[in-house]
Amino acid sequence: MYIEPTTHTVDSMTGSLSNSTGRYQKKISDLKGIYADNVTFSRMCADDPDRIVYEVCEVRPQAESGDLIFGTTHMEPGIVGNEFFVTRGHIHARANRPETYYGESGNGLMLLESPHGDIRIMEVKPKTLIYVPPMWIHRSVNVCNTPLVMSFCYPVDSGQDYEIIAQSGGMAVRIVADGSGWKAIDNTDYKPRTEEQIETIHATRD
Repeated sequence: MYIEPTTHTVDSMTGSLSNSTGRYQKKISDLKGIYADNVTFSRMCADDPDRIVYEVCEVRPQAESGDLIFGTTHMEPGIVGNEFFVTRGHIHARANRPETYYGESGNGLMLLESPHGDIRIMEVKPKTLIYVPPMWIHRSVNVCNTPLVMSFCYPVDSGQDYEIIAQSGGMAVRIVADGSGWKAIDNTDYKPRTEEQIETIHATRD
């Protein structure tokens, strides 16, 4: 009648999650079209197509609405041209679903964008909890030279829409190295969404 409570241990340095039910990796060759410097990206793919950019461990207790998916993300350090390693990024397929991220180790950013193109940049560091509200596109960025490890949690019926970023030519800004740290620059490939596209996003609710 009831599912059993469970306990899970997070390794804050490796992102390993005990008793996980799923795991996947994204390699550099999986991230075509994300970075501005296509020449450098192609060379990196040719040199080491299996280079891991990030890995996710997760737990999905059940598929019924009302439950949660939770897990960890381990991001490797790296730069493509002058652009820091990022996750693919997404908005939830049911766009009114929120998500939380908790910094375990390393230093990074949570890059957020509203359907209208408003940008927020939140620092992710150890013992910092980031709340991603409903309706926000979000992507993680590792801006340090060590791995970035985060824990996350979101409703099981959220789903992910990855194409929303690709359809706009990326997010409105890119996070690049500036010699002493990072800075956000305008993405010259970015195409603002139409009002019709924004209305479609707002309609993706229950």
